[in-house]
This record gives sequence, structure tokens and C-alpha cells, in this order.
Amino acid sequence: MGVVSMKGGDGEHSYANNSEAQKSITSDAKPEVMKSVNEMIVKMDFPGCIKVADLGCSSGENTFLVMSEIVNTIITTYQQNGQNLPEIDCCLNDLPENDFNTTFKLIPSFHEKLKMNVKGNCYVSGCPGSFYTRLFPSKSLHFVHSSFCLHWLSKVPDGLEENKKNVYLRSPCPPNLYESYWNQFKKDFSMFLRMRAEETMPSGRMALTLVGRKTLDPLSKECFKDWSLVSDSLLDLVSEVLTTVTLLNFFGNLKVLIVVIIIYWRSILSVQGVVKESDLESFNLPYYSPDESEVKEVIENEGSFEIKNFETIFGLLFSYKTGHSEVKDDDDDVDHSRRFEVVKTRANMTRSIIEPMLVAHFGEAIIDRLFDKYIYHACQRYDTLRNKPTVNFFVSLTRK
Repeated sequence: MGVVSMKGGDGEHSYANNSEAQKSITSDAKPEVMKSVNEMIVKMDFPGCIKVADLGCSSGENTFLVMSEIVNTIITTYQQNGQNLPEIDCCLNDLPENDFNTTFKLIPSFHEKLKMNVKGNCYVSGCPGSFYTRLFPSKSLHFVHSSFCLHWLSKVPDGLEENKKNVYLRSPCPPNLYESYWNQFKKDFSMFLRMRAEETMPSGRMALTLVGRKTLDPLSKECFKDWSLVSDSLLDLVSEVLTTVTLLNFFGNLKVLIVVIIIYWRSILSVQGVVKESDLESFNLPYYSPDESEVKEVIENEGSFEIKNFETIFGLLFSYKTGHSEVKDDDDDVDHSRRFEVVKTRANMTRSIIEPMLVAHFGEAIIDRLFDKYIYHACQRYDTLRNKPTVNFFVSLTRK
């Protein structure tokens, strides 16, 4: 599903300029990633060539921040053990629609972050394709990294016909909707593990970070704060279109009716676009946030990898604070102008992630107005949402 690619470029609403929250979580996971790299090198007895893949690299600098830490760890480990530096093959993967150009422009800055000049030993390449399929030759990978990707499914689950006014799960909704999402996640994550098992060497390592949920109840309000804001914003646009129809029916005079049609529809079309109720009812995100037991269940049932470490990293909806225990926003006196800026930052992040999906389904005309609505709803619920934790899982795996 190509539209799952993030918004490319380096503009105001691009993923490259709106992924600070992801960078904060990735930074929190960094010590365990580096530990995994070190253990892999020693276990494999200092191979002469190391192939590293970042799956779902997206666009922007985040992928190179991770790669530079991995390469620097390789350099340090070899130097500390008196070994000649290996050749290092850094493979960046995402869907073909991903903006690889923006990412590749950052290769010079990536080299600058390395502890020594290894241009003759370190190679960067792109590998377009879905990570739910085979991407690399058998037993060719030493280390696999993936951050903020595996909660995105290969497709929208089947059986969501009853989910008419929400872009994701929302309470209350029938339990069978949860089952549809859970079954699709099981299928996709199992396939991901099976494909990587074929590509990864014995004793190779994987480090995965994905969005999860703390509660065991998949329909808890804690599970879909961000997506409920999107749903409500879309519903607002549907309601305004329906209000237009009601107004037009009210006027009996033909001349007045024509004037109302021209003025009102011109404003609707030029300012916010048209969201049909049927379009909203047929739109669902290919997304699932599992709980810890669900992630472990899929890994254990697939059977190719051993869990070496499993950690929960908490964040906040409107802040970059992170931690291994729940964090709090200590600023209780945020004035309304500051509150607006904080909420706008979150809106831009959400927009950078899902705008391509929204445009593919609803068209581009509604996007600005939609996220104005998002900001409005988020400001209204700021006090309720600001200390609700976001949940992310870090999983370190070893190929059996």
C-alpha cells in the first residue's frame, strides 16, 4: 500500500521536519541498540563485512542518526579488540513511493558523524520495497533495525464495514472490529519475522521499535487519542457539508437559492474541500497498536527469533519527554498562545504521517482545513490529553 509512505520533501509539513518525537524515542532506545550491535559482532567473531538494514527508513535525518550510531559502535568494537575494520554495507529500505532523494542528500552529513573517515569501508544504498516481502538474499544480513514502522499494516483489514465514522478503533465499537485489526497484525508481523528469518544470518540481531498500548483492553480510550482527533475533524467537515444541503433546502425562492449555492459552495470548495459521508465511512487506517503480550505471542509462535530484551518507552502526546516509566508534563501554566503552538506541532507531526493516505482517499483540497479542525479539537482537550502516556515498545531479537 504505497500511500503509507510519509510526506516527503523538506517543507513545513514534511516528515523530515516533523519527526522529533520519533527521534526522542529512538534516542531512548539507543543504548540497547548499541549493546545488540556489540554482542552480534563478538558472537560472529568479527566478520570482514557487516550488512546492516534500516527497514522503513522514511525521509529525513532520523535513519542516518541511527546508522551513524551503529557504524560508530562497529568501529569502536573492532578498534577495542585490535581488529581490522570491516566493510560496512548500510541498506536503507522503504516503499518505492518514499522520498529517498531527500534522505540521500544527507549522506555527506552522515559521514561527518562517524568517528573516523571510513568512506572506503562504508557504503550506503537504497532498497525500495515492502518489508512484508523478501528484500535481501538469504542469510545476508547481520543486523536489522526498524523504528516506528511495524504498527503500519500491509493493508486495511477486512471486515470493517461497521466502522463507519472512525478512522481507527474507537470505543464503543463491536469486538469483531478489534479482531479484524488484531488478525491482520498477526498475519503481517508473522510474515515480517519469516522474511527476516530467511535473510538474517544465524546469531544475527534485530532491534525493533513500534507504537504499542499499555492497556490490555484494545478499545480503551487510552489507545487511540490521536486518531480520534482525526476522526472528529473529518466528521466536522462532513457535518458542514450536510449543513449546506440543509440550508439550500430551506430557501424556496429560486434567486436566493442560486445566490446561496454560489456563495456557500464557493467557500466550501475553495476553503475546505468536500468530505462526503460515504468517503468517511469507507476510510480506515492500516494501523494497529498491539499490547506487550500480543507482540510476544507473535514472535514466540513464529519461532525464528529469541527475545533478548523487551522494554516499554513512554512519551507524551504534546511533548518530547520520554522515559522507561510514565512521564509527566510539569508545566501547568501553559498560556493559550503557547498551548496553540504545542498543539500545532503535534498536528504537523500527524499530518506528515498520514497526509499521503488522506490525499489518496479524500483529495488534497480538504487537508489544510482538516488540520485546522484537528488543532481546534486538540486545544479543547489539551488538559485531558497532555499527561496521557504514549506507549512504544523496543524489542531486541536474536536469530536462532
